[in-house]
Amino acid sequence: MDTTKIIVDSLGWIGSILLIAGYWLNSRGEINAQSLIYQLLNLIGGILLIVNTVYYGAYPSSAVNIVWVFIGGFYLMKIKKEKKSKSI
Repeated sequence: MDTTKIIVDSLGWIGSILLIAGYWLNSRGEINAQSLIYQLLNLIGGILLIVNTVYYGAYPSSAVNIVWVFIGGFYLMKIKKEKKSKSI
C-alpha cells in the first residue's frame, strides 16, 4: 500500500473522530459550542478532512469542510477577542 494513501486515510479518520467527538461532547452538555475546545476540535478535524477529500477528489465534501474550517476559525478569533477584552 502507498505510504501517502495510508497517511491521507489516517488523517481523514482522525479528522472524522475529532468532529464526532466535538459533536458528541456538545450534545452531552460536556462542552459548549462556544468553547475553545469545541471550536478547535471542529477546526482541526475540518482541516484533516480537507486533506483527505481533496486527495480523493471529493470536492463537494472538500467545499463543506472548507466552510466548516472558516466558521471554526471565525469563532476562534471571536473567542480570543472576547478573552482579551475580559482581561483588560
